[in-house]
Amino acid sequence: MAEHAPANPVSEAPLDSEASGEGTRFLPRGVPVITGINRIGLWSLYMKEVRRFLKVHTQTIWGPAVTTLLFLIIFTVALGRGGREVLGAPFASFVAPGLIMMGMMQNAFANSSFSLLAGKIQGTIIDMLMPPLSYGELMIGIVGAAVTRAVMVGGTVALAMVLWPSVSLSVEHWWAVIWFGLMGAVMLSLMGLMTSIWSEKFDHNAAITNFVVAPLSLLSGTFYVIDNLAPAFQAVSRANPFFYVISGFRYGFLGESDMGEGAGAVAQAAIGLGVLNLVMAVIVYRVLKSGWKLKD
Repeated sequence: MAEHAPANPVSEAPLDSEASGEGTRFLPRGVPVITGINRIGLWSLYMKEVRRFLKVHTQTIWGPAVTTLLFLIIFTVALGRGGREVLGAPFASFVAPGLIMMGMMQNAFANSSFSLLAGKIQGTIIDMLMPPLSYGELMIGIVGAAVTRAVMVGGTVALAMVLWPSVSLSVEHWWAVIWFGLMGAVMLSLMGLMTSIWSEKFDHNAAITNFVVAPLSLLSGTFYVIDNLAPAFQAVSRANPFFYVISGFRYGFLGESDMGEGAGAVAQAAIGLGVLNLVMAVIVYRVLKSGWKLKD
């Protein structure tokens, strides 16, 4: 964990002036008062971010759930008639896990991409930078709250889909559901935090959402298997990290995926996503620590 930002000097226990002939002593300037992890500060930041989106839960939780359910209804009615099966499962059961994961990723991005941007626009960014939190703790608090929102949206969507006819969400591999769900949410949370650092107005945020996140989500194999695509488009799909999140998450429910032969391909994708998130976390941490676009 990185060193904490310098805080106001706090006096040590005063010495007996008569016995020692000395007055009150202070810590040297620049020496952190809080060492290790600032658990109280980290928890406070996390709860602040969680309460921020829970105050408007109709917009941040229930709204995305309804939108995702509408996707399921439309595509099931349009493409799922006639007992169509994909990867050995009814079309509705094939589409449902991908829609859950897509909703989770999009909302994780939306939450973290708003955190610092709102402070920059409103002039309250100092409230995020001045508390005695290290840059790593700041990043963990924001990403953790975004992942929490993603899990809440995913749970709400899954509950609604279970009640929909012809949808089965029986789990074949719990580890894949948990791992790919968390890795997808963390990946988009880190992307959102980086976008929040870079953006100077809401138009910048909207541009990344509309021209990067939305296309990658819709072209990730949520509604189809990539084996049906031409070789060139299959290569493009395999270069899309969203594809591995969606397909791995779906594998947890169906026990089948279009990533490759057997469980080995799924395991490789799981490791690859972990490494990708680690690299992204290091990059975001270094950018955050540099103060780029935040302290200028």
